[in-house]
Amino acid sequence: MFELSADHEEFRAVVRDFARERIAPYAAEWDRKHEFPVGVVRAMGELGLFGLTAPEEYGGAGAGLTSLCVAIEELGRVDQSMGITLEAAVGLGITPILAYGTDEQKARWLPDLVAGRALAAFGLTEPGAGSDAGATATRAVLDGDEWVIDGAKQFITNSGSELTSCVTITARTGERPDGSAEISTIIVPAGTPGFVVEPAYDKLGWHASDTHPLTFDGARVPVDHLLGERGQGFSQFLATLDDGRIAIAALAVGCIQAMLDASLGYAHERTSFGVPIGAKQAVAFQLADLHVMAQAARLLTYRAAALRDAGAPAEQVKQAAASAKLYATESAVTATRVATQVHGGYGFMEEYPVTRFYRDAKILEIGEGTSEIQRLVLARGLGLPVQA
Repeated sequence: MFELSADHEEFRAVVRDFARERIAPYAAEWDRKHEFPVGVVRAMGELGLFGLTAPEEYGGAGAGLTSLCVAIEELGRVDQSMGITLEAAVGLGITPILAYGTDEQKARWLPDLVAGRALAAFGLTEPGAGSDAGATATRAVLDGDEWVIDGAKQFITNSGSELTSCVTITARTGERPDGSAEISTIIVPAGTPGFVVEPAYDKLGWHASDTHPLTFDGARVPVDHLLGERGQGFSQFLATLDDGRIAIAALAVGCIQAMLDASLGYAHERTSFGVPIGAKQAVAFQLADLHVMAQAARLLTYRAAALRDAGAPAEQVKQAAASAKLYATESAVTATRVATQVHGGYGFMEEYPVTRFYRDAKILEIGEGTSEIQRLVLARGLGLPVQA
């Protein structure tokens, strides 16, 4: 059994108030304008949200993944774009440097990242390497005391904002004796010659989130920008994604709860045939299902976070993360469809938030490991010899 502590619930109330006051009134406008709200992101930093998992020596709170999930859920309840901004900044930006960086790398990058004065991104996905991350084509060749990087990354969050300070990328740095690729991770500072941030994507959803393709054409970084041991990039990003999947599940929980809240309000206000539509079983039963989805997804998510915070075995965390990510994200997509249907014709109008959540939800089933990959992880965890 697992329940959030009183401290967690007090923290939830703080983030909820911030989200309602500083984000909710403007989310629709940011979405419409495809605007990344730098000022609000900085305010999130001042609230301490980017430092939740980092130790105090770097300005963080050392509060753990559970606290981060609480914050992501509450932000995602009013705006999925700001929820993913926090999730990616911590889970994909800070976490790799915190877990694998040298003391010098941590001292250089973490203070600003933890304070929200800067953002870091994680460059894994490529045009020809999505779920098959081992097919990474980007290459980094050692030339004296520098890595020379050539290749491309795509769908990279927080990679081209005015706050972005660096991107950690995976690259082929050689070949193993068995002929497989040696993959390493390298920190590439923003503004490095040969590192080009391409124009932002025109996306279906997450319009206020910063997302770009990246190109590397002879980009040179010092040899000491290697993150962790050479050749350990594959295991590093797999571990990083486990934490990220739990955090994405928290974002999905926020989406489900938002759809339940919106639908309940509308079901009380909207009348049909002389009674509120919530009096009709066709509507009421769907909202009962949303309530169950929200509770189940929340329990799976916070159980996984609690296991991670308690230092549970990596395989147990991996399975819990995959379970939470799979169920919560697929439920979120269902929840937006149900909420849109409950709202009827108004559910198709941009003046109602359900339309934005409907567009935002689909990527939850794709980012940081598709639903198919989660099922693959779970099946293998059950001992089944499933092929990719």
